[in-house]
Amino acid sequence: PDLFRSGASGSGTASTPPVPFLQTLNLGDATVKFTIGRGDDAVHVHVWADANHPVIHVSAEAGKPVSVAAVIEPWRTERMELASSEVGDPMYETGKPGNSHGPVFVEPDTLVRASGDPDSPAAQAEKAFIGWYHHNTKSVGPALAAELQDMRGYGQDDPILDRTFGAVIKAGAGVREDEKTLLSPSAKSHVFSVYVLTRHPSTPGQWLSAMDGAIAETEKIPFEKRREAHEAWWREFWTRSWLRAEPAGGKTASGESESSDAFVVSRAYALQRFITACAGRGAFPIKFNGSLFTVPYPGTAGDADYRRWGSGYWWQNSRLPYLASCAAGDFDLMQPFFRMYAGDMLDMAKYRTRHYFGHGGAYLNECAYFWGAAFNESYGWTPREKRETQINESRWHRWEWQGGLELLYMMLDYYEHTLDEGFLVKALLPSAREILTFYNVHYDVDENEKMIMDPGQALETWWESRNPMPEVAGLQAVTERLLALPSPSTPGITENDRRLWERVQAKIPVLPTHLKNGVLMLAPAEKFANKQNLENPELYAVFPYRRIAAGKPGIELGIEALRAREDKGNFGWRQDDIFMAYLGLAEEARAYLAGRAGTWDKESRFPAFWGPNYDWTPDQDHGGVLMKAFQAMLLQTDGRKICLLPAWPKGWNADFKLHAPFLTVIRGRVEDGRLARLDVTPASRRPDVVCFAGD
Repeated sequence: PDLFRSGASGSGTASTPPVPFLQTLNLGDATVKFTIGRGDDAVHVHVWADANHPVIHVSAEAGKPVSVAAVIEPWRTERMELASSEVGDPMYETGKPGNSHGPVFVEPDTLVRASGDPDSPAAQAEKAFIGWYHHNTKSVGPALAAELQDMRGYGQDDPILDRTFGAVIKAGAGVREDEKTLLSPSAKSHVFSVYVLTRHPSTPGQWLSAMDGAIAETEKIPFEKRREAHEAWWREFWTRSWLRAEPAGGKTASGESESSDAFVVSRAYALQRFITACAGRGAFPIKFNGSLFTVPYPGTAGDADYRRWGSGYWWQNSRLPYLASCAAGDFDLMQPFFRMYAGDMLDMAKYRTRHYFGHGGAYLNECAYFWGAAFNESYGWTPREKRETQINESRWHRWEWQGGLELLYMMLDYYEHTLDEGFLVKALLPSAREILTFYNVHYDVDENEKMIMDPGQALETWWESRNPMPEVAGLQAVTERLLALPSPSTPGITENDRRLWERVQAKIPVLPTHLKNGVLMLAPAEKFANKQNLENPELYAVFPYRRIAAGKPGIELGIEALRAREDKGNFGWRQDDIFMAYLGLAEEARAYLAGRAGTWDKESRFPAFWGPNYDWTPDQDHGGVLMKAFQAMLLQTDGRKICLLPAWPKGWNADFKLHAPFLTVIRGRVEDGRLARLDVTPASRRPDVVCFAGD
């Protein structure tokens, strides 16, 4: 689907008909178009965020001259104490009033002021724009976390203090009416440009100077050229890949087709991919709890800055918007994710591991702020030197460390798809050395020289575990893939690397299984007790690590575990749809996926603003799982093997173009449960394709 439309009419009276209103999102060029009114009185408005420059353009065309005003509506207008904190905020402390360790204040934004001398050149220039900024004159979180967690020796610069961000609005013939209002005088055509900028560290004066420079640099390029480049970026994006399903059995009437589950899922996939692209090229990873699109929500305190679960990153949540990126060919969108987790966070993790445990390597905390420290609520409010537990006091995350292994697995996906040697040498191999060194030296071994990961926990769910499934399956999958990298032709791999991978691989226990009601199936851990959450860690052998999956031995162990799972659902971060796809259960995956695609926040008109579910609206976990499950029904990979239609329902036809490892592109057509057309680039990869049939 190329368009999403929603329409409404303004209020009217018996003598005055309502004003027509039509809003359209054109995915092809990422432009929102509004039509307000009819005939010569109609105004046509286009809104687009430049794909290549930090500016949002709003243009208006009218049949008759009209004046148009831009008005700043600041969220933060005065100093305000928050009534409560969220778990991921630095001041959150369970049991305190408002769940806050102490008072938390929101400081006001600053409007760009007019100069004192109305005739000065600066004042004359200011007449053409309005703007606002927020400047952090204080910072609490990083210093507090460093003190509590005994990480002051790490010597990190404060990433919040003196951060300045905001926007400036310009219009061609615009005149500032006041500090909030910019008027474009009466004409048939208007263009407003909203320039946005963040600088750290920066004073307000430095920020304003940098904003001037950013505007000048952007406006060196003619407006038409910028629009052409914007359209070219999105054209390239949409031609990288696609996946569109339709009901099998021939063409149907438009209305019937658009009510089918195939259409609803395809629309959801395209819209979620668009949302991911909107947020995927910033300085930091996509926030699972709202992305860029948070809005004030009924029944909550505060404004659109509010997010349930706060400002931090959970690994289990943060990975989900990126699971579909490799198969979609959206490699550029993954860079902020790798930059944070395999960059600054890993550097801090190396220091923390040496400081806390006295040995090398690194582990990643499940819950971390963007600068790398654990949540204060997870770590605990008693300083480290005054307590016995040196790691997280919170039992939710005390030993939940498998995120480092899944990071390596995702990095291996990225490398195998792109064969980017720079990424391998600078990011993947250094991360693998640290994370696998941790597992090599941190745990004892039993009489059979197998690792004893105890104490441990299986995600947030089973708090008392020995050899949890996510860690066992993750270690198996990661070491197997690393050792499969060709040597000596692969750059950066040393003999020490291979010896480390072999040592760790030799220590890994077998996948845990157990009997449940007399049936053998995958288990959450070798031993497990004290269930607290709703995850299914036993199925991590199916996904993400694909030890048990379609086309592999032991698939019945995964199917039985799926059937016996205690917690079920197809919303939010629940991954049942993906598990079903990886286990080849086509009709079950279809039903779960269709239900997921048809469920969005009823406070929103846009049918890809999922939520709030467990998290927030729009829920990026809900959409991320949807994308990955849809892809996995049609395409899965295992080493060099390309598995097509491992869980594709016979009731759906499809057109697709997806990416596979080793710079491979798969394009084809599915009709009535069979491949009607298949193109594999390069052709040398065609023998690696295996076609399955769904159930």
